[in-house]
Amino acid sequence: MSIIWFILMILILIVSSKPMVKGEPLVPCYFIFGDSVVDNGNNNNLTTTAKANYPPYGIDFHTGVNGRFTNGRNKADFFAELLGFDSFIPPFVSARGKEILKGVNYASGVSGIRDETGYRWGDRWSMNRQLQNHLFTISRIISILGNITSAKDLLRKCLYTVDMGNNDYLNNYLQPQFYPSSLLYTPNQFATVLTQQFSQQLRTLYSYGARKVAVSNIGLLGCLPEELEVFGRNASGCVDFINNYVQLFNDKLKLLIDDLNTNLPNARFIYINQTSISSGGPTPVGITVDSSCCITSDTIAKGQCRKGEVPCSNRNQYIFFDNFHPTEVANMATARRSFTALLPSDAYPTDISQLVQT
Repeated sequence: MSIIWFILMILILIVSSKPMVKGEPLVPCYFIFGDSVVDNGNNNNLTTTAKANYPPYGIDFHTGVNGRFTNGRNKADFFAELLGFDSFIPPFVSARGKEILKGVNYASGVSGIRDETGYRWGDRWSMNRQLQNHLFTISRIISILGNITSAKDLLRKCLYTVDMGNNDYLNNYLQPQFYPSSLLYTPNQFATVLTQQFSQQLRTLYSYGARKVAVSNIGLLGCLPEELEVFGRNASGCVDFINNYVQLFNDKLKLLIDDLNTNLPNARFIYINQTSISSGGPTPVGITVDSSCCITSDTIAKGQCRKGEVPCSNRNQYIFFDNFHPTEVANMATARRSFTALLPSDAYPTDISQLVQT
C-alpha cells in the first residue's frame, strides 16, 4: 500500500484551481485544537524543543519563520481560507481584542489527549490545557459582547476542528523507555482508555458551546519517515504494527462520534478519516513519499528540521517537510479533501462543507 495517493490525485486540480472569491465567511468564527500539525506559533515561547520558529520552517510562508511545523501554510490555514476568512486564525498566545471573535488557534506541538504525552520534549498544551485556554477566551468574548446570551449564540455557529491523538502514540505509547503506558495497557486497552478520555474532552467542548465539531482520526503513523527509520518497513512499505495500533483507536473514535451525536442535543460532530484521505493506489512518478525535504536532526529534537540547513528546492514534490510533518502542498490537499470529501469514506457522516451549512 502506498501513501498519499488520493491526495496527489487532486494536486493538479488544486494547482489549476482559481482563487476563492472573498465574501462573508461560511461561519462567523473558527476555533482550532490540536498538535503540531496545526500549531501556528503557540509553542514559540514555551520551554520546549518542539518548536518550529527557525529556518527552514516557514521558508514558503509570506512572513517567513512563524512557528508552523512546515514550509508554508498548515492544514488549519487552508481551512480558514476555504471558510472564507480574509486572514489566518491567530494563535492563543498573541490573539488580542476583538480579533478573538473570529476564532483562536490553541494547537500546541507534541501535545496529546493524555496530559503526560510529550513531556520529554518540555512544556506543551495538552488537550485539557487547550480547553482551559478556550474557557478563558470565552470569558473574554462575553466581556466584548456584553452578555452570555450573545456569546452562546456566536459560539454555536462556529466551526471547531480537533486534531489530537498522534502524539499519544508517537510520544507516549511507542516510547516505553520514557512512558509506562505500553507496560500498563495492551494496544486495545490503550485505545479504549484514550477514547474514554477524549470523550470527556469533547463533551467538555460541547458544554462550552461548541456544536459544529470536525474531529480528525489518527493517520498512518507507521508510514512517517521517522517511524520507517526507527522500525524499518514491512512489505506494505510502512510499519504495520503501528498502523494496526492506531486503527484500534480510530474504530473506537468513529463509534464515539455516533454516541455524541445521539446523546448531545443539537450536536453535529463529524469524523475526518485521514487514513482514507492518505492511502490508495500507485504513487505518481517523481513524488517523494517516504523521506523528508529538510535535513533532520538526530538530537533531542530528532526528526525535526536541523536549524539553518537549506531544504530541498522541489518542495511541491515532497509529502513530508521533516520526518513528521507534511509540506504545504500536502496540507493543502488534505484540507481540501477534508472540506469536500472525494470519497464517501473521507468523512462521516458529512464533510466540513456540509457541516458548516447546518
